[in-house]
Amino acid sequence: MRALISLSRSVPVADPGQRAESSGSRSSRVVCPPARLPALRGPCRSGQLKATSSFFRMPAALVENSQVICEVWASNLEEEMRKIREIVLSYSYIAMDTEFPGVVVRPIGEFRSSIDYQYQLLRCNVDLLKIIQLGLTFTNEKGEYPSGINTWQFNFKFNLTEDMYSQDSIDLLANSGLQFQKHEEEGIDTLHFAELLMTSGVVLCDNVKWLSFHSGYDFGYMVKLLTDSRLPEEEHEFFHILNLFFPSIYDVKYLMKSCKNLKGGLQEVADQLDLQRIGRQHQAGSDSLLTGMAFFRMKELFFEDSIDDAKYCGRLYGLGTGVAQKQNEDVDSAQEKMSILAIINNMQQ
Repeated sequence: MRALISLSRSVPVADPGQRAESSGSRSSRVVCPPARLPALRGPCRSGQLKATSSFFRMPAALVENSQVICEVWASNLEEEMRKIREIVLSYSYIAMDTEFPGVVVRPIGEFRSSIDYQYQLLRCNVDLLKIIQLGLTFTNEKGEYPSGINTWQFNFKFNLTEDMYSQDSIDLLANSGLQFQKHEEEGIDTLHFAELLMTSGVVLCDNVKWLSFHSGYDFGYMVKLLTDSRLPEEEHEFFHILNLFFPSIYDVKYLMKSCKNLKGGLQEVADQLDLQRIGRQHQAGSDSLLTGMAFFRMKELFFEDSIDDAKYCGRLYGLGTGVAQKQNEDVDSAQEKMSILAIINNMQQ
């Protein structure tokens, strides 16, 4: 038996600014970190560095946060989504980051591998918790930004009295500027957001490229949001759904495996690449903007401006091999995508 949940309080929590990594050892008892646990409302649900000067870079020091990052709440959600429908037509590289309330449970039992353990850890926490923020940054294939706003920070409903969270993670996010009272009163309803996202031209599109950093949890929350359901029990089923909604994903942390001189988290990588942050760390908009910058800088410096899709596309750092796990699923995927598109068409009528 596996994927049972222990709620004892003896392991330090991983903060949401870092992507959770555990040893994933087989079958030993694993317990959850200290966490605030309101009443549960359901089950647990390659390269060498080379010098170059041609990289397009936003003059970050000269740009105010509010000039490029748009705060989105329930009141302006539909207006901003209309803008995104237009933006994505010309700027189809989307850097993404989420903020979520930490890691509060850990699975216990026997696992086939450390990768299986990591997925079950992700699944249990994503099923149980709520997304707090989503950041989307739009660029074109050259890493160039649209004029004016290029990043949207979506702020979702979150209630510190009713929703589960890790206290350490909430403290970190509050210290990073998140306004939890405003999230409770003015936050976006996830179902409404999912409806708008499904019809935005952002998901289910082969030409849209997603850029992320150590993004298993990020995409876990996105799949949960778009399907309005728990994540699949098996990792290969998760990747099947993931690849329907997000056909092209590049995880910067996974790309770093082929970059000998790069290590650490997003901010450490940005420092090594001499990138300057706009906005505050541990906010989804700023982190997504920095993720996009890092991808295009790495693409030029380490990959000679050409990423090998067969090697890197669809891989998420810390999880399985992603697209490599898909065997003889093309027909089924096409049929399932057509079913989803039919649902979208009905929503639009």
